[in-house]
Amino acid sequence: MPTIGVAVAIPEPYGDELRHARLRCGDSLATAIPTHVTLLPPTEVDLAATPAIDEHLLKVADETLTFGMLLRGTGTFRPVSPVVFVQVAVGLVECERLAAQVRSGPLAGGELAFPYHPHVTIAHDTPESALDLAFDELAGYEASFEVNGFSLYRHGNDGVWRPVRTYGFSASGRSPDQPAQGPARSTGGRAGA
Repeated sequence: MPTIGVAVAIPEPYGDELRHARLRCGDSLATAIPTHVTLLPPTEVDLAATPAIDEHLLKVADETLTFGMLLRGTGTFRPVSPVVFVQVAVGLVECERLAAQVRSGPLAGGELAFPYHPHVTIAHDTPESALDLAFDELAGYEASFEVNGFSLYRHGNDGVWRPVRTYGFSASGRSPDQPAQGPARSTGGRAGA
């Protein structure tokens, strides 16, 4: 059975900045996992369910409005889980809503290991010193951009997550919960180094 995931891909140049930061912190998964905000964690699905899943994701995207996302600063799930992440400061509510919609229909019923919290992982299962480095190095990181879709990923036999399809939002307008974002930006010193 294939393993899939659904996520908001972090656009360039921010995705590359954060992938390089993840590599600098010694997290080898940076080369196997595109930079993203998870909507559906790794989930095994029956191959026969693929058409229904595709139809479901098309419907979710068709009913979703574009929204702004602001990534700002760092957070951690320690001591519960050895993860350091960049926080979703704007777009959190929209991600929560979108994740709930994605995890319905043919993708309903999967138990989450932890409560859903939108974030961008920058260090996972690395030594404490690497987690501390990630937390400190990206504390001032900031990037903003428009989210106008999400992607379906498949986990390959080689351990690499690859995008299978992107689902663009078809609903016109912006989420009423948010004002329009200013121009995209990135700050944070070494994040782009």
